[in-house]
Amino acid sequence: MPPQVLDRACAIARRCGTDAATALLHVGLLSEDAFYRALARRLGTPFLDGPIRLGDGLRYPHCLTVGAAPLAPDSAALVVAAPRGAAVGRLIRAAEGLEGRQAITTPTRLRQAVFARHGEGIAAEASEALGRLRPDWSCRPGPQVLDLALAGAVLALFVALLRLPSVVGFVVLALIQALMLALLTFRLAAVGTRVAGLAGPRPVLLDDARLPTYTVVVALYREAAVVPRLVRTLARLDYPAAKLDIKFLLEADDAETAAALGAVPFPARFEVVMVPDGRPRTKPRALNVALPLARGEHLVVFDAEDVIEPDQLRRAATLFAQSPPSTACLQGRLVIDNEADGLLPRLFAIEYAALFDVLAPALAAWRMPIPLGGTSTHFRTRVLRSLHGWDAWNVTEDADLGLRLALAGYRVGDLPSSTYEEAPKRLRAWLRQRSRWMKGFLQTSYTHGRHPRAVYRRLGPAESLCALAFVPGTVASALFYPFLMAGSLGELFLAPSGEGTVLAHLTRAGAWTVFLAGLAAIWLPGIVGCLRRGWRDLLPFVALLPLYHGLVGLAAWMAMIEWLRDPHRWNKTEHGLARTSRTGALGRRPRGRVAVRSASTAPPPSPPPAG
Repeated sequence: MPPQVLDRACAIARRCGTDAATALLHVGLLSEDAFYRALARRLGTPFLDGPIRLGDGLRYPHCLTVGAAPLAPDSAALVVAAPRGAAVGRLIRAAEGLEGRQAITTPTRLRQAVFARHGEGIAAEASEALGRLRPDWSCRPGPQVLDLALAGAVLALFVALLRLPSVVGFVVLALIQALMLALLTFRLAAVGTRVAGLAGPRPVLLDDARLPTYTVVVALYREAAVVPRLVRTLARLDYPAAKLDIKFLLEADDAETAAALGAVPFPARFEVVMVPDGRPRTKPRALNVALPLARGEHLVVFDAEDVIEPDQLRRAATLFAQSPPSTACLQGRLVIDNEADGLLPRLFAIEYAALFDVLAPALAAWRMPIPLGGTSTHFRTRVLRSLHGWDAWNVTEDADLGLRLALAGYRVGDLPSSTYEEAPKRLRAWLRQRSRWMKGFLQTSYTHGRHPRAVYRRLGPAESLCALAFVPGTVASALFYPFLMAGSLGELFLAPSGEGTVLAHLTRAGAWTVFLAGLAAIWLPGIVGCLRRGWRDLLPFVALLPLYHGLVGLAAWMAMIEWLRDPHRWNKTEHGLARTSRTGALGRRPRGRVAVRSASTAPPPSPPPAG
């Protein structure tokens, strides 16, 4: 190699506080194959570029962590090594003193050989580890016949008591109304909570030398259409390439997405991992496969359609460094960017502005449990491993993990950095996506509702009420929203006023209070979210949110039926269909070869404006 290229790798390594071998490979100055062939020549050992036959006694994932594995007894060498980073230099220095011969291969080929040999065990561990180690945190088994019968009996009892024209019925109704008002209080109080804004001066962020290694995980399934945009987004991250560990997770039968990724000349910081075939076919199972492979101190999950602000990882690493160890997760701000595609995306965009610019930052400021957003969720990797990763059988694994973090004594912080997403523009696709979310909330509610006293002792009164409001409360309010809205309107506008008993007047006053508080809890966060985003053109559409919540109710009933019939089916949402983009982040570009530039040498483009 030309000396100036090696000098450049050394300069990058010095600036980033890493080794030159990692800089050479991750920046893309040399291919992984050429580097490890040269290492084999330097050591005078064979280079394995074909099928690798591994021996017995393989310890997973330890073999991939240390970069070495035993070979079959009849092989030309005892072990095959694929060292990374500083381990390359240690291996060269120790080569003469090693007993027996060893072979060299690339880390990619070693991982593929390990997965080929132990794929079934890796798939089983990704699916069943949580249920084996913490069965109280696993959504399996689902509700049994006795559970459903008990729930039905309790509901029937409440309905019967409500219909009694007596003090008993009034007391039950008053308790229900008081609980509803308590749950609505969180949404109303969030409106007046001051949180970090997206505008303003750029904060002082960690320099390259103090940044930790960061693992980026993206699970893809039938996402070939968005691969070019995703690769461009990740290539422009304002983070040292030598400290990035980016993993694309693919299902074994997804040949189209694999071909799209195979057409990109990736440097070694990018890695395509084929998830071993198994059940269930869900995103959290794929994430569990990647977790033991993560080399970063921090780990972030992105979705395939995401367009990320370039400095998001640097901001997250800075916040983690400034936060106590109990802050185990940071939730980024999710933004719907294709609201001009129709009325449904507009209302979706307002809903997301309310959730991620108003409610989630307020909950983080109050140190309350937060149902995570599923993408732009940044973790301390060691904490994630201590919680045994994600529940592979839960179709809304983010909400479940947010609650488990709180139960384990950790908190979620707010990350004021935007990630731009695409909303479904057709009702059928929207209902499929929303029913999956609601089904996951049902799974999470049942999982942690099996031991309510234990949850209450771990969380405390206010935190338990918050968890109740945003997990089972979200589903219950959606299920009964159409009936409660119709009943409230009938009670308020059709029932005769004037004469009546004291109980009748009190009942009517309670109905008015809940009705108005419910409308305020729907409208105010949407209004504040639009104002914080600078979306004044969307403010008139906030008035339609009560109708939008009627669709949410329909999705909740679809989720209830599907939860009973097929609880673990994952309703896939197709991406890459957006025709508009407010910021230009989702804009289409001509197809063709995608260039992956070095994140350490090329300045990132300015992020799209928040408005």
